[in-house]
Amino acid sequence: MIEHLPIVSFIARRVHERLPQHLPIEDLYSAGVLGLFDAFGKFNPFKHVLFRTYAQYRIRGAILDSLRTLDWSPRELRRKARAVEQAIQTLTAQIHRNPTDTEIAQKLDIPLAAYQQLLGELKGLEIGTLHAERSDDSGEEELVYLPSRAEDDPLFRYLDAEMRERLTKAIEELPERERMVMTLYYYEETTMREIGLILGVHESRVSQIHASAVLHLRARLSSPNTHEEWRQDGDHPNQVP
Repeated sequence: MIEHLPIVSFIARRVHERLPQHLPIEDLYSAGVLGLFDAFGKFNPFKHVLFRTYAQYRIRGAILDSLRTLDWSPRELRRKARAVEQAIQTLTAQIHRNPTDTEIAQKLDIPLAAYQQLLGELKGLEIGTLHAERSDDSGEEELVYLPSRAEDDPLFRYLDAEMRERLTKAIEELPERERMVMTLYYYEETTMREIGLILGVHESRVSQIHASAVLHLRARLSSPNTHEEWRQDGDHPNQVP
């Protein structure tokens, strides 16, 4: 157990890097340890798979499962967020404009510095947004609360960030001409015809290069990458942080 604990620490750090920093890494580590226990219980040595390889997927899976149910925002922080929202709504109705930080702090009966610090703590908190809509009845603008999107979920954020990172690395490893086509087409929004003029080839050839690049990227992104991440980062799961 002690021998494989560094793997838990490594994977927990990798996941935590893509999440809001106020989420305790200790919670991820605890979930990973449970995943390691699960790996010990279910590992079958007769399937000719290294335990280290099997364990890393169990650990990562346990950590991601924990994100689905984890209340990633402290209850007290949520209460403060609701108080700020209420203060903004009340002041906006009273003064008919967006209140300043100073006015909000006075409404909350806290110093301005304390309110500004609270704003930093609320960064990334899933509290929804306030949106101004014009009422059909009165014709006046009213503040409407919009719940947070599914994209704001911590698990979605992690998976999205991981895929973006893997896609970036995969594009960097494409052959030079394929990498240039992908960059010009998707980042520079250059047409296939214009890319052909830049590369000195026919538009049909650009389409072929693009298709080849897409196939390379699909193959790369569909394969496991945990071992590759360890090598590229210069880190190793056996090194205790």
